[in-house]
Amino acid sequence: MNRRIILILVVSFFSCFASVSYAAQEQVHIVEQQLYKVPLAAGIKPSDAIDALKSKAIELNMKLVSHQPLSAELKARGVDSRRIEIFQFCNPYDARVMVKHNPIFAAYMPCKIALVEDEQGQNWLMMISLDVLINKNPLPLVVKKTAERVNQTLKTILRAGASGKF
Repeated sequence: MNRRIILILVVSFFSCFASVSYAAQEQVHIVEQQLYKVPLAAGIKPSDAIDALKSKAIELNMKLVSHQPLSAELKARGVDSRRIEIFQFCNPYDARVMVKHNPIFAAYMPCKIALVEDEQGQNWLMMISLDVLINKNPLPLVVKKTAERVNQTLKTILRAGASGKF
């Protein structure tokens, strides 16, 4: 093979990786745009944040339907992991309104708030914000109001956890 063909093949090969890398970066950017993320306040231990999260959820009529302590499970399997916990909340009446309008909304349920420790040891509470879903889709008024209320309720729960305030 001549050198020019080899050079074209090599350049084409590496440009494929560059476009895959760019596509992956673009996907991360899109996900980050939908993320609502708050660090735990100084002095707030993860256990305090969890207590505040659960307490605020009860106060706001959101039922904790699942808790997945993933890092504890990983450690039980002998795998070292920073803290990763997922809390799932739901109000069945709100869920019914959303799914009745469009069954695809069931994929957003139950609503999740994650507690994650980053590489620097900072703990974060994060969730997928429903802002994009609400603002980019034409929704009947009752569905839009329900989604907005659920979104604000979850953000309130998350902020209560991050501040440690019940």
